[in-house]
Amino acid sequence: MTLLTERYADKIRGVLSCLDRVIITGLIPEICHAAAMTSYLYARKIRIFDYTQFAEPLRDEIRLHAERLAQENGLEIDFIRKKDFRKEQRIKEIVAKRGEHPGLVHIFSAMEPCPSFKPWHEKKTGKTLLKYTEAKCLHYYFYFIHEELGLCDLHVPTWAPFRLQFYFNGHNALAIRLGKRGVGSRLVENGFVDLQNFAQAQKIAHTFSIQKLHRQLDKIAGQFCPVIRHFSSGYHWSLMQVELSTDVIFKRQADLQ
Repeated sequence: MTLLTERYADKIRGVLSCLDRVIITGLIPEICHAAAMTSYLYARKIRIFDYTQFAEPLRDEIRLHAERLAQENGLEIDFIRKKDFRKEQRIKEIVAKRGEHPGLVHIFSAMEPCPSFKPWHEKKTGKTLLKYTEAKCLHYYFYFIHEELGLCDLHVPTWAPFRLQFYFNGHNALAIRLGKRGVGSRLVENGFVDLQNFAQAQKIAHTFSIQKLHRQLDKIAGQFCPVIRHFSSGYHWSLMQVELSTDVIFKRQADLQ
């Protein structure tokens, strides 16, 4: 089989492979599942049937923090009522007006399902513990432009166990790094349409630091989910979805068509 890049080699200026859509989840090991939360409460001498009273102040802390961030940045939190509402389109419109400088872009909120726990007393064993259940709580979506990752969003539920979901796009992150290294590039929507030096750009794309990303995630979590200060374990980050993109740039648009 002949690769497309081989078949049209004389018409192609260059090829670049880089990360594209990346989704990462954050869990607090101390409370991320029912048994862990049960142990956490027992260790602090909190009654299992007082679980709700334990979780409510943490919920309020996240809510008040989101409202404070909105006020400090001159924003109003958009509460989403429609199921077909497209957050990305709204963010695109806001960025077009505000520009692409780093900082908080917008905050959405919505009532959505979330994992939770319920108190349970086992008559056979005489033990009182928590069991997993489904619930609904207020969720916040923080959209911001990071100085090194570009446009990102962090999904923060207001109810324990506070499972986070973080998104960034590898194209945006690479475009920023290329600019800092003096490598000319042009990014349109979600693909490079021009690169000054393909070999150098590919080398930079291959040197993405996971350790640095981990430190950035810890900082972002602390910025938007203040309850993490109550848990010594911090967040444990896991890859949920990672896409690798291959951009093929033709010499002439007519050849591509």
